[in-house]
Amino acid sequence: MRDVIKSGIVKPWITRNIALVAHDNQKAELLDWTRQNRRLLSRHNLFATGTTGSLLAEVLDLPVNRFLSGPLGGDQQIGAAIAEGKIDILVFFWDPLEPQPHDPDVKALLRIATLWNAGIAVNRTTADMLITSQLFEADFPTKRPQFNPNGSKADFVGVQ
Repeated sequence: MRDVIKSGIVKPWITRNIALVAHDNQKAELLDWTRQNRRLLSRHNLFATGTTGSLLAEVLDLPVNRFLSGPLGGDQQIGAAIAEGKIDILVFFWDPLEPQPHDPDVKALLRIATLWNAGIAVNRTTADMLITSQLFEADFPTKRPQFNPNGSKADFVGVQ
């Protein structure tokens, strides 16, 4: 992941770092959505948890930077990358009807993404809205919160 982010390759458009995650019952839906949006997604850096990343790389024939599988810590790795400002957008097709053994990790990931003001899509409709927004490939600074030394939120600042 560091190589992708620090590569210094300049593209003639704004490149986003997009994390793609799906629960087992939602993997087919995410694969279908990414196939339909392959051309647009190919312009960005893609990240995913283990199994989802392997499937995406095979189906899309695009490079996908892979974290561990979600239950083995991949969700937490993505959360850490969001907190560090290395992931801009989280597309997480989760299954709200199926209990997950790593449910606390899933909630923590969604909480961190919300806290750090990352773009979040949790289903196909919000994913479509996010990537078709005029701001998706615009030079739009993410407003990230600033925290006081005691951990309380001070204010939001613009960060690119």
